[in-house]
Amino acid sequence: MSFIPHTFSEPHRVGQSSHRLLRWLLRHPGLVLAAAFLVVAAIATVAPHWLTAYDPLAADPIAAQLTSSTEHWLGTDQLGRDIYSRVVHGARYSLLISIAAMLLAAVAGTLLGLLAGLARGAFDEFISRLLDVVSSFPDLLLALMLISFTGPGTTNLILALGVASVPRFARVVRAQTLVVAQSGYVEHARTFGLASHVLVWRHVLPHAVAQVPILATIGLGSAIIGTAGLSFLGMGPQPPAAEWGLMLAEGRNYLYNAWWIAVWPGVAITLTVISVSVLGRYWQTRFEGREAA
Repeated sequence: MSFIPHTFSEPHRVGQSSHRLLRWLLRHPGLVLAAAFLVVAAIATVAPHWLTAYDPLAADPIAAQLTSSTEHWLGTDQLGRDIYSRVVHGARYSLLISIAAMLLAAVAGTLLGLLAGLARGAFDEFISRLLDVVSSFPDLLLALMLISFTGPGTTNLILALGVASVPRFARVVRAQTLVVAQSGYVEHARTFGLASHVLVWRHVLPHAVAQVPILATIGLGSAIIGTAGLSFLGMGPQPPAAEWGLMLAEGRNYLYNAWWIAVWPGVAITLTVISVSVLGRYWQTRFEGREAA
């Protein structure tokens, strides 16, 4: 007899879980669409050949500036290259550059913020004033200034965008480090003779970097815009690379006769930034405890 309730309770629990999942999906349709689009963008970044069989660099002058068709879904550009294939392959440049820049900014900003919060005194003051100077420039303008000295290229673009985004991480980590370092449980751990490096690793660092993934996700949208903007100006990957900002630059002279050359890369940038922002804002809301799971 003891097995009968268990037999009937298992499907009941599965049904409840399915019902909760369905209610969550219906409450967050925008988040679901954003996540689905980002999954497709991730596939385009990692395995673009799963989504298209065309070579993004293969030119066919005879098929130049063709409109949408069953053969070329989004048309062709001024050199006869398939735009859909170039948009798909362009995700690799645009997203990987932006992600690498955010990783660089997160690591450098975390280190600076942690050191400033722990050291305090003159070093903290120096780091704070340095961050004030860097923050006084808009991210895109600062990145443009930096890359004008280093020269165009993918690596230099990553460095420029990463350095420009360091202050947003450093300020948050520094503030959290100051709060955590003065908390009661850290003082108790210090009283019991816990080594400084163990104290920082076990107690200070996990709490200080709690918001870093959220900041990185939200900042990724700005990094994608910065990547596209600087590539549009010729500061990023060089032709004939399939990069969204570069595709915008190449298509701006054909807006009257072949608008689709520039419009579709712009649509890809817009949808990606919106999707990343929606996901980042949702994580931020959950982190701040303003919404139930």
